[in-house]
Amino acid sequence: MFEALIMGIVQGLTEFLPVSSTAHLILFPWFFGWKGELDSLTFDVALHAGTLIALLICFWRDWIEMLFSRRRLLFLIIIATVPAGVLGKLFNDMIEERLRSPYIISASLVVIGIFMLLAETGRKRRSLDGLAIGDAVSIGLSQAVALIPGVSRSGITIASGLLRGFDRESAARFSFLLSTPVIAGAVLLHMKKMLSSPVQHDLRLFSVGVISSAVTGFIAIKFLLGFLRRHGLHAFAYYRFALAAVILTALWLKR
Repeated sequence: MFEALIMGIVQGLTEFLPVSSTAHLILFPWFFGWKGELDSLTFDVALHAGTLIALLICFWRDWIEMLFSRRRLLFLIIIATVPAGVLGKLFNDMIEERLRSPYIISASLVVIGIFMLLAETGRKRRSLDGLAIGDAVSIGLSQAVALIPGVSRSGITIASGLLRGFDRESAARFSFLLSTPVIAGAVLLHMKKMLSSPVQHDLRLFSVGVISSAVTGFIAIKFLLGFLRRHGLHAFAYYRFALAAVILTALWLKR
């Protein structure tokens, strides 16, 4: 139960901070030798359900507005969601089976960390009111890349928004809104698989993970929106470099 609580906290924090939740959910069991349900894709998806709850609590007003008055923004979110939805459907099994390697995670952490630093250059004055189809497609394509473990959905989509000239808070808000349908789709897809599977799961562990990821996810969203009003992505990029170094060192010591 304690390990499930820790994993939920890790998911809640790292899903929205641009450091890659998938990387951390793979690495924690790997580092500490946690086995069983905690080290499974099914448990990872349950934790994502918690962060989906956090998103809906934080942005329900935005979704209501989009349904009734800001339909153009809703249309652009739908367009931006298509690349990740299509690629996730086509390559989901390959990603699950072949790309959850510490070496791939380390490379992704470094490459996207550099991308985040590059995104911090240039002017950033645009708001979501100026979002165009080209912006939505560009950011949506970057979200599709986040299917690779270690990339970070929030990291790459916020950085892509910055490169398109959006201010940090607008880039982060669009990133969170954009992640909602993708996370919801992934959760529904894997829940369908879980319900059709004969494997029995410990609902107490799953409940602890979902609740803790929802609470910490809510905190992480509020923190990041406030943080980006005053600071850039540099600290998160440097954290990614440090984490990659720790992973590679651990791999070397385990030889």
